[in-house]
Order: sequence, then C-alpha cells, then structure tokens
Amino acid sequence: MRKTAAAGLAVGIIAAFGLAMPASAATASNAQLSVLHGIPDTPVDVWVNGERTLDDFAPGTLAGPLPLPAGDYVVVITAPDAADTSAPVLGPATVSLAAGGNYTAVAYLNEAGAPALKAFANDTSKTAAGQGRLTVRHVAAAPAVDILAGGSPVIEGLTNPNESTLNLPASTVSAAVALAGTTAPVLGPTDVQIQDGVLTIVYAWGSAEDGNLALAVQTVTGLHSTPGGVPSGTAGYLAERDNITTAGILGAGALVITLAVGSVIAVRARKATQR
Repeated sequence: MRKTAAAGLAVGIIAAFGLAMPASAATASNAQLSVLHGIPDTPVDVWVNGERTLDDFAPGTLAGPLPLPAGDYVVVITAPDAADTSAPVLGPATVSLAAGGNYTAVAYLNEAGAPALKAFANDTSKTAAGQGRLTVRHVAAAPAVDILAGGSPVIEGLTNPNESTLNLPASTVSAAVALAGTTAPVLGPTDVQIQDGVLTIVYAWGSAEDGNLALAVQTVTGLHSTPGGVPSGTAGYLAERDNITTAGILGAGALVITLAVGSVIAVRARKATQR
C-alpha cells in the first residue's frame, strides 16, 4: 500500500509541473525536487503556473525526488476544490531551481503557527570516506532546541525555519533533545545511525501547542567521495504523531524509530517511483 501511494504521489507531482519523467533523471541540466506537506490537518490543492495540478495533497506526505528542468516555478496552495487561486492558503511563491541542484520544498507552520513555504537546498557535496551527513530541519510551530551528543550540545538554538548539518563518522551516535540553553534531555538519549555516504534529513513538523508534532525523514544517497559516485535521492516519510508537551518541541521522541527505518521506507518509495 505504501509503495502504491508513494508511486502515485510521485506521478502526481511530475504532472504538477507539466513534465514527463525523462529516461535518465540524473542529467546536468536538471534539478532534483522533493516536496513535503508539513501543515497538520490541512489537505490542500497545489497550483503550478496557474494550473491545478495536485488535488487533496495530504499532510505528512514526502514525495520525490523528481527531475525538473532548471528554472522558476510559481506555486500557489489553496483549500481543496478551490475554484481558483484568488484565496490562497500559501503563495503565490516562486521556487527557483538551479541545474544540478537538489531541493526540498516544504509547506509548514512557522513558530507562530502561520502557514509558510520554503525551498531548502540539500547538501549533496561529497562526504569524506567513512562519513555520513545529518541535517536537522525545524519546521514545527515550536520554540528553539539544542541537539545533544554524549550529553554536550552539538547543535544549539535551532529555530524555525532553520536547519543545521553535521558531518559525522559512520557510527551509532547517542543523541538527545533539550530546550535551548539547557543540557537536561527532554527526549532521549537515543541511538542514531549515521550511514556512510548518505545524507539523512530529519524534519520536525506540526504544532507543539496542538499536540500534533510529527517527523518526516528524507535520505539522499551517493555522497561517497570515491570516484564514480553520482548523487541521487530517495525519499520516504514517517509521520507517527507523538502526544507530547511543548517540552518535546522538536518532536524527536520518535527519532530513533524514524532513523532506524527511514532509509528502508525511502528506498522502497524510490523503487516505487521508478516503476
């Protein structure tokens, strides 16, 4: 069922941009785009360049990556079944894609709880031999957090809608989440697997006040520094909601579960998209 859903979403978003999947997705003139719907309880319609292209796009969905020609795309998000784009939920916003770039466009809630849209550039630069890359993106209506490793902060004061990236040796890291400026874990510590040559992106989305925080995970493979490695992306999602308080602000209580199975879900989604 998940494979079928992922394939359908990928096809839908390809149609959204009025394109067909080329025989070879990894061309120098293309950009790679993934899309995350991170606004809780709000199915939406997506309009691209004035045309309704996605109908009833569901919260928690992370689809892609999709090959798109470099250029600018005007995106508007409306309530389901809107007659036109005159009363948008978000937009119009221009998403600019550079040739060879890898991006994730995210519809999310800002810290105050208002809908927002942002395109993140994914760091697909080569990793050192034996290392992986971890990026944490805070796109939840929640205050700042610190990420701890071994009891010490390694990411400090992460606020919405920002990100922080670590290049780490492939290993298992004991990680925890604390309120910004503190070292007392509110979640964890828990073991996180860093994979050789893989970018793992963890998104915290939803609203702390409304108690519907969730996580989504995206992985981008092929970052090895060895010759012949070609950057490619896989995307999947895990949107298991946690009934936690504002103290759990990043929603990372499911971090160990997400990172343990995120790559598996991502690979399956990628295979389904290619079928």
